[in-house]
Amino acid sequence: MAIPPGIIFILSVLPFLLVPPTLTYGVLRIINVSTPTPPSTFYKEHTDKQKAASLNAHLIPRVPRDSFDFFGYKLTKGLVKNAKMNYISEAFRLWAKEYGPVFQIELLADTRIFTTEPDHIKALLATQFDTFHKGPALFKQLQSLLGEGVFNSDGDLWKFHRSMARPYFNRERIADFDNFEQHATLALAKAEKRLAEGYAIDFQDLVARFTLDSATQFLFGYDVESLAARIPYPSSPPLPHLDKLNQLNTPELVSEDHPSNAFVDAFAEGQEKSVRRMRVGDIWPVSGEDFWRDGVQPLRKVVEKYIEPMVVKALERKKRAGDQKETGDGELGDTLLEDLIQQTQDVTMLKDELINLLVAGRDTTASTLTFCLYMLAEHPTIEARLRREVLEAVGPNRQPTADDFRGMKFMRAFINEVLRLYPAVPNNNRTATQPAVWTSKNPGSKPYYVPAGVRIMYSVFLMQRRTDLWGPDALEFDPDRFLDDRVQKYLTPNPYIFLPFNAGPRICLGQQFAYQEMSFFLVKLMQRFENFKLAPDAQPANSKPPAHWAQGDARQAKEKIWPQSSLTMSVKGGLWVTMDPVKQ
Repeated sequence: MAIPPGIIFILSVLPFLLVPPTLTYGVLRIINVSTPTPPSTFYKEHTDKQKAASLNAHLIPRVPRDSFDFFGYKLTKGLVKNAKMNYISEAFRLWAKEYGPVFQIELLADTRIFTTEPDHIKALLATQFDTFHKGPALFKQLQSLLGEGVFNSDGDLWKFHRSMARPYFNRERIADFDNFEQHATLALAKAEKRLAEGYAIDFQDLVARFTLDSATQFLFGYDVESLAARIPYPSSPPLPHLDKLNQLNTPELVSEDHPSNAFVDAFAEGQEKSVRRMRVGDIWPVSGEDFWRDGVQPLRKVVEKYIEPMVVKALERKKRAGDQKETGDGELGDTLLEDLIQQTQDVTMLKDELINLLVAGRDTTASTLTFCLYMLAEHPTIEARLRREVLEAVGPNRQPTADDFRGMKFMRAFINEVLRLYPAVPNNNRTATQPAVWTSKNPGSKPYYVPAGVRIMYSVFLMQRRTDLWGPDALEFDPDRFLDDRVQKYLTPNPYIFLPFNAGPRICLGQQFAYQEMSFFLVKLMQRFENFKLAPDAQPANSKPPAHWAQGDARQAKEKIWPQSSLTMSVKGGLWVTMDPVKQ
């Protein structure tokens, strides 16, 4: 019988809590659990100072904590509370404002480094890539959902996963555009039908279904058909005739048990619970439901019910075909799964990889498309300009091509500006496998010392809003910053200030695929709808921005919606909008 996660955690920290060491050691040896024995905070800081001095460096500034805040408990509790009610990364933004773009904090006796400095993030992702890994702590937090896939592995295993997926994303496929066309047409038809009833639509829900169906089609060759399920009605619809419509008991209003719902719900809940572990930190096994059982594992099993039969069928086809694929000798397959089974027949490894890529292929694109519409609704002149480019390049009805997108400069600038202010993955983590030295931007200052084993949090979200990196208008939405002289002034000399797709060896393999999918959907949207408007009456009351945001000194004062972050960024409560069909 498996030992509950909470029990394993408690036994592993008993030495730190000064339980008699002999008894603790004996119990841990019997159940074969490793025992971390962290030194005291004071001793570690002393030795770190000595090591830094030996390298002519100094320690990164530390955020002071209350003298009675043992192990940083109060600080950690405050961060959790802050995350629930404040803007994304607001506590870290305020600390950066006071202590600079790089600082240390102590969370539950664990020192963390936080940075928004481009040179430091460049070191994490590229120049010192071998020094900074995802690390064992993050692996444990995400293992129940992601397994040992490409986003939750390091070293040789990561390289193998990366090499498996690379060939598929190194080519352009006409089939991708047919896939986009099929699902975009279906999604927009559902939107038009709901709008015709007089209701706002949750655009975030709609594009999440579009990207999920498109992603499962190109990953597995099997569409989960989430767009066939009913899209949600507003929780507080503004129209008075809802009761009458409900009495009609029409299929569109009945809550249907569509087969895709279990997959969609389990996938979303699994991500939410995994992120909760990341926020809690190392003590996640003793927080909430994870104490007695793994709360994510059952959700992973639901997702696997959809994926495993497809993997098994693909392996059976390969077995029948021998060493040659059914598509021909040496020819790449139509789906990523067909490519992957040419390199491994390990079912667990295949499932891990597909689930990892599904997170990237679905959630990041859905996030960006959601914030694209938010910005279109907030900026009618930008909507008009983008539509003008679409009509000039593609026309009112034609399916766009890759060549069309290459000439649509404003489309790319618009998407980039959305990614700058609302990056799909706003924050990330690394762990130092060995000591490192980082440059300091303070004139005449010594470099910073980064101890081995320390965890580093870096925020692309905050970095891409820094006025010293992007200019005094950094908090304003302006796609022209990617077209005018600001490119040469800010971005060209310092390309690491813009990292929506990561950088270095872990740069997103599907970057161009994502640009094409987002551009395709936006073209179809512009061809079919206009006059995008937010629908605050349809927005759930508990998802509207808190009143105190209006007094903030950053972009939260402008927000009409509540951005939130899990593995990817989203809008709390959905993005409820109205739009008008284009008159042909």
